[in-house]
Amino acid sequence: MTGALATINLWNPTHVAGFAIVATAFILGMVHGVTPDEHTWPITFSYSIGGYSTRRGLRAALTFSLAFTVQRALASELAYLGLSHIFTFASVDYAVYLVVGALMAAAGVVIVRRRRTVHLHLPRLRSHPTDDDSAAQHLHLDDPRPWMPAVHGFVAGWGFGAFAIIVYTVLAPAEHSAVWGWVPGACFGLGTTVVQILAGSLFGLVASRRGLDPEAIRRVALRTAGNTLTWGGVAFVAGGTFGLLFPDVAGLSLATGVHVHNLAHLGIALVLVTITVVGVGLTTLVRQTRAETRLVNTAASAGGAAS
Repeated sequence: MTGALATINLWNPTHVAGFAIVATAFILGMVHGVTPDEHTWPITFSYSIGGYSTRRGLRAALTFSLAFTVQRALASELAYLGLSHIFTFASVDYAVYLVVGALMAAAGVVIVRRRRTVHLHLPRLRSHPTDDDSAAQHLHLDDPRPWMPAVHGFVAGWGFGAFAIIVYTVLAPAEHSAVWGWVPGACFGLGTTVVQILAGSLFGLVASRRGLDPEAIRRVALRTAGNTLTWGGVAFVAGGTFGLLFPDVAGLSLATGVHVHNLAHLGIALVLVTITVVGVGLTTLVRQTRAETRLVNTAASAGGAAS
Protein backbone atom coordinates (compact mmCIF):
# COMPACT_ATOMS: atom_id res chain seq x y z
CA MET A 1 0.00 0.00 0.00
CA THR A 2 2.84 2.38 0.86
CA GLY A 3 4.46 1.63 -2.47
CA ALA A 4 1.20 2.36 -4.30
CA LEU A 5 0.88 5.72 -2.55
CA ALA A 6 4.46 6.59 -3.43
CA THR A 7 3.75 6.13 -7.14
CA ILE A 8 0.61 8.26 -7.24
CA ASN A 9 0.78 11.01 -9.84
CA LEU A 10 -1.89 13.66 -9.36
CA TRP A 11 -0.83 15.71 -12.36
CA ASN A 12 -0.90 13.10 -15.11
CA PRO A 13 -1.64 9.61 -13.77
CA THR A 14 -1.06 6.70 -16.13
CA HIS A 15 -1.12 2.91 -15.80
CA VAL A 16 -2.88 3.03 -12.43
CA ALA A 17 -4.34 -0.13 -10.98
CA GLY A 18 -5.78 -1.57 -7.80
CA PHE A 19 -5.49 0.56 -4.68
CA ALA A 20 -3.74 3.33 -6.62
CA ILE A 21 -7.00 4.02 -8.51
CA VAL A 22 -8.94 4.57 -5.29
CA ALA A 23 -6.19 6.60 -3.61
CA THR A 24 -5.59 8.78 -6.66
CA ALA A 25 -9.31 9.51 -7.07
CA PHE A 26 -9.79 10.35 -3.39
CA ILE A 27 -6.75 12.64 -3.16
CA LEU A 28 -7.71 14.35 -6.42
CA GLY A 29 -11.14 14.94 -4.91
CA MET A 30 -9.58 16.60 -1.88
CA VAL A 31 -7.41 18.83 -4.08
CA HIS A 32 -10.53 19.65 -6.10
CA GLY A 33 -12.30 20.69 -2.90
CA VAL A 34 -9.44 22.94 -1.81
CA THR A 35 -8.76 24.72 -5.10
CA PRO A 36 -11.12 27.46 -6.36
CA ASP A 37 -13.54 25.42 -8.44
CA GLU A 38 -16.63 26.98 -10.00
CA HIS A 39 -18.63 23.77 -9.62
CA THR A 40 -18.33 23.70 -5.82
CA TRP A 41 -17.20 26.85 -4.02
CA PRO A 42 -19.94 29.33 -5.04
CA ILE A 43 -22.73 26.93 -4.09
CA THR A 44 -21.10 25.66 -0.89
CA PHE A 45 -20.44 29.24 0.22
CA SER A 46 -24.00 30.35 -0.51
CA TYR A 47 -25.85 27.58 1.29
CA SER A 48 -23.40 27.34 4.19
CA ILE A 49 -23.57 31.08 4.87
CA GLY A 50 -27.35 30.86 4.51
CA GLY A 51 -27.38 28.26 7.29
CA TYR A 52 -26.08 30.93 9.75
CA SER A 53 -24.63 28.29 12.11
CA THR A 54 -21.78 25.80 12.10
CA ARG A 55 -24.13 22.81 12.22
CA ARG A 56 -26.37 24.04 9.40
CA GLY A 57 -23.39 25.07 7.32
CA LEU A 58 -21.92 21.58 7.68
CA ARG A 59 -25.27 20.01 6.79
CA ALA A 60 -25.66 22.14 3.66
CA ALA A 61 -22.15 21.35 2.47
CA LEU A 62 -22.63 17.64 3.21
CA THR A 63 -25.93 17.55 1.32
CA PHE A 64 -24.40 19.29 -1.68
CA SER A 65 -21.27 17.15 -1.69
CA LEU A 66 -23.05 13.81 -1.32
CA ALA A 67 -25.30 14.63 -4.28
CA PHE A 68 -22.18 15.66 -6.18
CA THR A 69 -20.63 12.30 -5.24
CA VAL A 70 -23.64 10.36 -6.53
CA GLN A 71 -23.38 12.18 -9.84
CA ARG A 72 -19.65 11.54 -10.15
CA ALA A 73 -20.16 7.84 -9.38
CA LEU A 74 -22.84 7.62 -12.08
CA ALA A 75 -20.71 9.47 -14.63
CA SER A 76 -17.71 7.29 -13.73
CA GLU A 77 -19.73 4.17 -14.46
CA LEU A 78 -20.86 5.62 -17.79
CA ALA A 79 -17.23 6.46 -18.58
CA TYR A 80 -16.21 2.87 -17.90
CA LEU A 81 -18.89 1.78 -20.36
CA GLY A 82 -17.20 3.87 -23.04
CA LEU A 83 -19.24 7.06 -22.86
CA SER A 84 -16.52 9.35 -21.48
CA HIS A 85 -16.48 11.37 -24.71
CA ILE A 86 -19.94 12.69 -23.87
CA PHE A 87 -18.57 14.61 -20.88
CA THR A 88 -15.45 16.05 -22.46
CA PHE A 89 -16.96 18.54 -24.90
CA ALA A 90 -16.47 22.14 -23.81
CA SER A 91 -20.05 22.90 -24.87
CA VAL A 92 -21.32 20.50 -22.18
CA ASP A 93 -19.56 22.50 -19.47
CA TYR A 94 -21.00 25.78 -20.75
CA ALA A 95 -24.48 24.23 -20.91
CA VAL A 96 -24.06 23.14 -17.29
CA TYR A 97 -23.17 26.74 -16.44
CA LEU A 98 -26.53 27.80 -17.88
CA VAL A 99 -28.52 25.26 -15.88
CA VAL A 100 -26.60 25.82 -12.64
CA GLY A 101 -26.87 29.58 -13.06
CA ALA A 102 -30.62 29.41 -13.58
CA LEU A 103 -31.01 27.21 -10.49
CA MET A 104 -28.83 29.54 -8.43
CA ALA A 105 -30.79 32.63 -9.46
CA ALA A 106 -34.10 30.93 -8.75
CA ALA A 107 -32.90 29.81 -5.32
CA GLY A 108 -31.68 33.31 -4.53
CA VAL A 109 -35.07 34.80 -5.36
CA VAL A 110 -36.78 32.15 -3.21
CA ILE A 111 -34.58 33.09 -0.23
CA VAL A 112 -35.00 36.85 -0.62
CA ARG A 113 -38.48 37.81 -1.79
CA ARG A 114 -40.30 41.12 -1.78
CA ARG A 115 -43.66 41.41 -0.07
CA ARG A 116 -46.88 42.71 -1.58
CA THR A 117 -45.87 42.29 -5.19
CA VAL A 118 -46.78 39.91 -7.95
CA HIS A 119 -43.37 39.96 -9.62
CA LEU A 120 -40.19 38.57 -8.11
CA HIS A 121 -37.29 41.02 -8.17
CA LEU A 122 -33.60 40.40 -7.88
CA PRO A 123 -32.27 41.24 -4.38
CA ARG A 124 -30.15 44.37 -4.29
CA LEU A 125 -26.41 44.21 -3.88
CA ARG A 126 -26.12 47.41 -1.86
CA SER A 127 -27.70 48.21 1.43
CA HIS A 128 -27.67 51.69 3.00
CA PRO A 129 -28.35 52.29 6.69
CA THR A 130 -30.87 54.98 5.80
CA ASP A 131 -33.14 52.62 3.92
CA ASP A 132 -32.62 49.38 5.86
CA ASP A 133 -35.83 49.83 7.86
CA SER A 134 -37.98 50.45 4.81
CA ALA A 135 -36.23 47.71 2.85
CA ALA A 136 -36.80 45.20 5.63
CA GLN A 137 -40.52 45.91 5.54
CA HIS A 138 -40.66 44.82 1.90
CA LEU A 139 -38.38 41.78 2.15
CA HIS A 140 -39.30 38.29 3.20
CA LEU A 141 -36.33 36.09 4.06
CA ASP A 142 -36.81 32.33 3.82
CA ASP A 143 -34.30 29.71 4.92
CA PRO A 144 -32.97 27.64 1.98
CA ARG A 145 -34.94 24.44 1.48
CA PRO A 146 -32.99 21.33 2.58
CA TRP A 147 -33.20 19.80 -0.90
CA MET A 148 -31.75 22.82 -2.73
CA PRO A 149 -28.05 21.98 -2.15
CA ALA A 150 -28.70 18.39 -3.27
CA VAL A 151 -30.21 19.51 -6.58
CA HIS A 152 -27.34 21.92 -7.15
CA GLY A 153 -24.78 19.27 -6.26
CA PHE A 154 -26.15 16.71 -8.71
CA VAL A 155 -26.50 19.21 -11.56
CA ALA A 156 -23.15 20.95 -10.97
CA GLY A 157 -21.41 17.58 -10.99
CA TRP A 158 -22.04 17.23 -14.72
CA GLY A 159 -19.64 20.08 -15.34
CA PHE A 160 -16.09 18.97 -15.96
CA GLY A 161 -12.54 20.16 -15.76
CA ALA A 162 -9.10 18.62 -15.57
CA PHE A 163 -10.04 16.55 -12.52
CA ALA A 164 -13.13 15.07 -14.15
CA ILE A 165 -11.23 14.26 -17.33
CA ILE A 166 -8.70 12.23 -15.30
CA VAL A 167 -11.48 10.35 -13.52
CA TYR A 168 -13.46 9.63 -16.69
CA THR A 169 -10.66 8.88 -19.15
CA VAL A 170 -7.96 7.33 -16.94
CA LEU A 171 -9.20 6.04 -13.59
CA ALA A 172 -12.66 4.68 -14.45
CA PRO A 173 -11.51 2.76 -17.55
CA ALA A 174 -8.68 1.24 -15.46
CA GLU A 175 -11.15 -0.68 -13.29
CA HIS A 176 -11.38 -4.43 -13.95
CA SER A 177 -15.11 -4.65 -14.59
CA ALA A 178 -18.33 -2.66 -14.85
CA VAL A 179 -19.13 -3.72 -11.29
CA TRP A 180 -16.43 -1.31 -10.08
CA GLY A 181 -16.67 1.38 -12.74
CA TRP A 182 -18.43 3.75 -10.37
CA VAL A 183 -15.76 3.54 -7.64
CA PRO A 184 -13.28 6.19 -8.94
CA GLY A 185 -16.05 8.77 -9.30
CA ALA A 186 -17.43 7.96 -5.85
CA CYS A 187 -13.98 8.21 -4.25
CA PHE A 188 -13.35 11.50 -6.02
CA GLY A 189 -16.66 12.85 -4.74
CA LEU A 190 -15.95 11.68 -1.19
CA GLY A 191 -12.56 13.40 -1.26
CA THR A 192 -14.28 16.62 -2.24
CA THR A 193 -16.91 16.01 0.46
CA VAL A 194 -14.30 15.85 3.22
CA VAL A 195 -12.98 19.30 2.30
CA GLN A 196 -16.34 20.87 1.55
CA ILE A 197 -17.95 19.92 4.88
CA LEU A 198 -15.01 21.55 6.66
CA ALA A 199 -15.40 24.64 4.49
CA GLY A 200 -19.17 24.64 5.02
CA SER A 201 -18.71 24.46 8.79
CA LEU A 202 -16.29 27.37 8.61
CA PHE A 203 -18.65 29.48 6.48
CA GLY A 204 -21.51 28.73 8.85
CA LEU A 205 -19.33 29.66 11.82
CA VAL A 206 -18.37 32.96 10.17
CA ALA A 207 -22.05 33.75 9.62
CA SER A 208 -22.91 33.05 13.27
CA ARG A 209 -20.06 35.10 14.75
CA ARG A 210 -21.06 38.56 13.64
CA GLY A 211 -21.52 40.09 17.11
CA LEU A 212 -25.25 40.61 16.51
CA ASP A 213 -28.47 39.22 17.95
CA PRO A 214 -29.77 35.97 16.40
CA GLU A 215 -32.39 37.63 14.20
CA ALA A 216 -29.88 40.14 12.83
CA ILE A 217 -27.44 37.29 12.13
CA ARG A 218 -30.19 35.48 10.25
CA ARG A 219 -30.95 38.58 8.16
CA VAL A 220 -27.28 39.11 7.30
CA ALA A 221 -26.78 35.44 6.41
CA LEU A 222 -29.87 35.11 4.26
CA ARG A 223 -29.30 38.39 2.43
CA THR A 224 -25.74 37.22 1.73
CA ALA A 225 -26.91 33.82 0.52
CA GLY A 226 -29.71 35.33 -1.56
CA ASN A 227 -27.44 37.87 -3.24
CA THR A 228 -24.69 35.34 -3.85
CA LEU A 229 -27.02 32.81 -5.44
CA THR A 230 -28.93 35.38 -7.49
CA TRP A 231 -26.07 37.43 -8.87
CA GLY A 232 -23.76 34.45 -9.01
CA GLY A 233 -26.45 32.71 -11.04
CA VAL A 234 -26.59 35.67 -13.41
CA ALA A 235 -22.80 35.46 -13.80
CA PHE A 236 -22.97 31.73 -14.54
CA VAL A 237 -25.70 32.19 -17.14
CA ALA A 238 -23.68 34.98 -18.76
CA GLY A 239 -20.54 32.84 -18.69
CA GLY A 240 -22.34 29.84 -20.16
CA THR A 241 -23.93 31.91 -22.90
CA PHE A 242 -20.61 33.54 -23.77
CA GLY A 243 -18.91 30.14 -23.84
CA LEU A 244 -21.49 28.66 -26.19
CA LEU A 245 -21.36 31.65 -28.52
CA PHE A 246 -17.61 32.26 -28.43
CA PRO A 247 -15.98 29.00 -27.30
CA ASP A 248 -12.52 29.92 -28.59
CA VAL A 249 -12.45 33.16 -26.61
CA ALA A 250 -14.00 31.60 -23.49
CA GLY A 251 -11.41 28.84 -23.63
CA LEU A 252 -8.50 31.24 -23.32
CA SER A 253 -6.53 30.99 -20.09
CA LEU A 254 -3.34 32.18 -18.46
CA ALA A 255 -0.75 29.53 -17.63
CA THR A 256 0.65 29.92 -14.11
CA GLY A 257 3.27 27.19 -14.14
CA VAL A 258 1.74 25.61 -11.03
CA HIS A 259 1.34 21.84 -11.47
CA VAL A 260 -1.97 21.68 -9.63
CA HIS A 261 -5.17 21.33 -11.59
CA ASN A 262 -7.52 24.32 -11.21
CA LEU A 263 -4.44 26.45 -10.50
CA ALA A 264 -2.35 25.60 -13.56
CA HIS A 265 -4.48 27.77 -15.84
CA LEU A 266 -6.56 30.76 -14.84
CA GLY A 267 -9.58 31.39 -17.03
CA ILE A 268 -13.34 31.72 -17.02
CA ALA A 269 -13.72 29.32 -14.08
CA LEU A 270 -11.67 31.57 -11.78
CA VAL A 271 -13.59 34.61 -13.02
CA LEU A 272 -16.90 33.00 -12.02
CA VAL A 273 -15.59 31.98 -8.59
CA THR A 274 -14.17 35.45 -7.95
CA ILE A 275 -17.33 37.26 -9.03
CA THR A 276 -19.63 35.00 -7.03
CA VAL A 277 -17.75 34.34 -3.80
CA VAL A 278 -15.61 37.46 -3.45
CA GLY A 279 -17.32 40.10 -5.55
CA VAL A 280 -20.85 39.33 -4.37
CA GLY A 281 -20.71 37.00 -1.36
CA LEU A 282 -18.04 38.47 0.88
CA THR A 283 -18.91 42.03 -0.16
CA THR A 284 -22.56 41.52 0.79
CA LEU A 285 -21.58 39.86 4.08
CA VAL A 286 -19.41 42.82 5.09
CA ARG A 287 -21.93 45.46 3.99
CA GLN A 288 -24.90 43.78 5.63
CA THR A 289 -23.00 43.27 8.87
CA ARG A 290 -22.00 46.93 8.96
CA ALA A 291 -25.57 48.01 8.20
CA GLU A 292 -27.00 45.84 11.00
CA THR A 293 -24.32 47.06 13.41
CA ARG A 294 -25.20 50.68 12.62
CA LEU A 295 -28.87 49.94 13.25
CA VAL A 296 -28.01 48.41 16.64
CA ASN A 297 -25.87 51.38 17.57
CA THR A 298 -28.53 53.84 16.44
CA ALA A 299 -31.19 52.06 18.46
CA ALA A 300 -28.92 52.02 21.48
CA SER A 301 -28.23 55.74 21.14
CA ALA A 302 -31.93 56.52 20.76
CA GLY A 303 -32.73 54.47 23.82
CA GLY A 304 -30.09 56.22 25.86
CA ALA A 305 -31.32 59.65 24.77
CA ALA A 306 -34.93 58.77 25.63
CA SER A 307 -33.96 57.63 29.12
